[in-house]
Amino acid sequence: MMILKMKKEDLSVFLETVKEWGELWGPARKGERVVFQRVDGLSQMDLKATRTIIPPKKFLYPQRFTMFDFDDKGYVERTEHVPNRILFGIHPCDIHGIQVMDELFLEEYRDPYYAERREKTLLLGHSCIPDDKCMCSARDTEFIAEGFDLFFTDLKMFYLVWVGSSRGHDLVRMRPELFNRNIGRDDILNYNEYRKWKKAQVQSGADFTGMPDIFELGYNSPIWDELAEKCLSCGQCTMVCPTCNCFNVVDEVELGTVEGTRDRFWDSCMFREYSLVAGGHNFRDKRVERLKLWYTHKLQAYISEFGEPSCVGCGRCVATCPVDINVVTVTKALREQEVGK
Repeated sequence: MMILKMKKEDLSVFLETVKEWGELWGPARKGERVVFQRVDGLSQMDLKATRTIIPPKKFLYPQRFTMFDFDDKGYVERTEHVPNRILFGIHPCDIHGIQVMDELFLEEYRDPYYAERREKTLLLGHSCIPDDKCMCSARDTEFIAEGFDLFFTDLKMFYLVWVGSSRGHDLVRMRPELFNRNIGRDDILNYNEYRKWKKAQVQSGADFTGMPDIFELGYNSPIWDELAEKCLSCGQCTMVCPTCNCFNVVDEVELGTVEGTRDRFWDSCMFREYSLVAGGHNFRDKRVERLKLWYTHKLQAYISEFGEPSCVGCGRCVATCPVDINVVTVTKALREQEVGK
């Protein structure tokens, strides 16, 4: 790991240069919302935005894509169309989310479609300012030490730039004159003050302590029925979550032929049809069963497999759910055995 220093006014020049590697994408305003979109440069980005609607998982795990074309002679995979991309402005919690996805799709069972996109994507993180929906301190995700190519920490007058990979170092070498290796005592003090200041900005009262035991003890609690009465089963929580990865696969066949495509698209365990199988049997026909599944998987079952929850504290479920069912309200309800009105 190497840490460099960059003048803030040099960032625009640097981004203009690294576009030689691939498309530049960053957080940009779309009406009142913020989305990741392709940009020409720094002037089109909003680096003060707290979160995008959809997390950057959409670049590595698209909402819908064709896996392969097939006919009576075999099949041909579709991966060659994936472009090189530089994702700039990704916050620490979203990088943690990508690390979760990497564990799922690159380790024990390697997903070639995810792997192709991951290889063609550079992650350039950027520091952020938490708002009242962020839970990063509760999940210890407000800072990041790995999983990125470069990470830019805004210290007002300059950036401290963490080089997290050989590919990140290659980007630095494209414009080495923009970086300085002389980190002084004042820079260290400024960074320490920044860390204290950022922790103080987190306002969410989320408490994940002992969650696996609390979920086990409260598995049959009437709290779940009360929450299910409010839940709309709209699936928005799963779509905006950086670590949700359920998908469905369908074959689209041309009428009267054996030619077609196999498509893969995001699905949600909150949808009633998700657990519907042949014969009309549904393993989770009731809304309460689906709601319980999502939260126990997120905050209990995932811990037993990987040692930590798959929630990264981004606050998107808090910002998105229209009936105020989210990681904060559910964990609080299980602790206090009461659902807020």
